[in-house]
Amino acid sequence: MAVFVFTGRTRAGQTITGEMEAANREAVVARLRSQQVIATAVRTKPRDITIPGFGNKVSEKEIVVFTRQFATMIDAGLPLVQCLEILASQQENKTFKKTLTEIRQSVEGGATFAAALKQHPKVFSSLYGNMVEAGEAGGILDTILNRLAQYMEKAMSLKKKVKSAMIYPSTIVSVAVVVVIFLLVFVIPTFKAMFEGFGAALPLPTQIVLEASRIVRSYFLVGLAVIVAMLFGVKWWYGTEAGRKRIDAFLLKTPVFGILIRKVAVAKFTRTLGTLISSGVAILDGLDITARTAGNKVVEQAVLRTRASIAEGKTIADPLRESGVFPPMVVQMIAVGEQTGALDAMLGKIADFYDEEVDTAVANLTALLEPMLMVFLGIVIGGVVIAMYLPIFKLVTVVGN
Repeated sequence: MAVFVFTGRTRAGQTITGEMEAANREAVVARLRSQQVIATAVRTKPRDITIPGFGNKVSEKEIVVFTRQFATMIDAGLPLVQCLEILASQQENKTFKKTLTEIRQSVEGGATFAAALKQHPKVFSSLYGNMVEAGEAGGILDTILNRLAQYMEKAMSLKKKVKSAMIYPSTIVSVAVVVVIFLLVFVIPTFKAMFEGFGAALPLPTQIVLEASRIVRSYFLVGLAVIVAMLFGVKWWYGTEAGRKRIDAFLLKTPVFGILIRKVAVAKFTRTLGTLISSGVAILDGLDITARTAGNKVVEQAVLRTRASIAEGKTIADPLRESGVFPPMVVQMIAVGEQTGALDAMLGKIADFYDEEVDTAVANLTALLEPMLMVFLGIVIGGVVIAMYLPIFKLVTVVGN
């Protein structure tokens, strides 16, 4: 079916324009006539040219808004297909609009909503599809959608906190590197020309800075190429099974950031698994989905081992304890929730607690990094400046004597 752009006139004489999906032009005219609109112009909508990898991506915020609106419409009693049609028509993101249109067509063709969602894994995650499937089976789709939106909002908030903790130090270090390179490439050569006329031996710090300037100016492009190659190499290695496991394990053991990463992993694991179990998803399926959305290979393997343990009839707490990733308090609370039959509620409490722990960890990290970064800037940039003025101070002293 093609998309047509039309212009029409109502019985009241009002001119309207819009888009309509239909088999051909005659179908558009007929549908407008049934709506008491006289078509004055109907043409095929030009196709959007998109380059692979550069198309509009669907953001998490857009999916959250869609989920909230969809839940409200379902709760109000609107038919599923009509909800999808309305929400697709108001989307500004062309990729998301096309996705919702295709989902609506699949539902009209007899597929379930969950099955239609699973045809678009790049937009809707497996967690989303499985929760919707559980909601459809239990007749509580609106409740599940609200729960999904709440889960995604908290996940976005958690991700935002971590990003905010990373932005400050990375910005300061980047600025420091740019300033030092600027000094070495453009400023230090001016001092070098002046120092050559002194005819005396230069202090060791000055000699080190001058040599560093020479190396940077001579091999700047080579060094830049090496750094870029190393970044691509690390990225490629992280894409492999062994590389990702090694890097993720290293990150968990880092002195400052490791604590934050561990707390984020626990919060994400408990929130995801608790949401899935409370929505009616089987625990084995829930653990499988949670493992694939963990974001850390060490945590993922620990969760998969837990899943295998449960499949053999064992408890969930024992393999989590053996993994060494989850704190003893978390394992103990999960064990209590498992024994009392309130695992989903207990997971939710753990997630809420660790959300607050992440807030505290981010605040502590920022407070710790600020003085460290100030010292770093003072040593690096101040050291370069002092090294350049040492010969001048020495010259002034000699002249004064």
